[in-house]
Amino acid sequence: MKTKTLFVLLVAGVVTLSLGAWLYYSQAGSFELMDVLQIGIILILVSFALILGIRRLKSERRGEPAEDEYSKKVMQKAAATAYYISLYLWLALVFFNDKFSLETESLIGNGIIGMAILFALCWVYYKLKGIKS
Repeated sequence: MKTKTLFVLLVAGVVTLSLGAWLYYSQAGSFELMDVLQIGIILILVSFALILGIRRLKSERRGEPAEDEYSKKVMQKAAATAYYISLYLWLALVFFNDKFSLETESLIGNGIIGMAILFALCWVYYKLKGIKS
């Protein structure tokens, strides 16, 4: 098993365990709407990472390379687009922070989760649409 595949699966496992520990030790029944929304988004992102890791693992067992030039180009294009869009995301979060007065850790957490969602959406978009040469 290659180190990148192992790393993806390890990070997904650590995030899942951390989320489970947080849910276990937090006070049951005191979740707000934002907490439930964040938990749902985290679970979606972890499942996305697990799907990616399992696909890589199957490819490695068949003897295929984990990443070819096209996969790297899709990843680079998705990362660049997601970074560009995330600048506007952070600008919107700062603007709406004045309206809703979120706590600092909630603002940063929402921003990081938003960046991860943007990257996943950009990756799916470029994977389906393709990249012009």
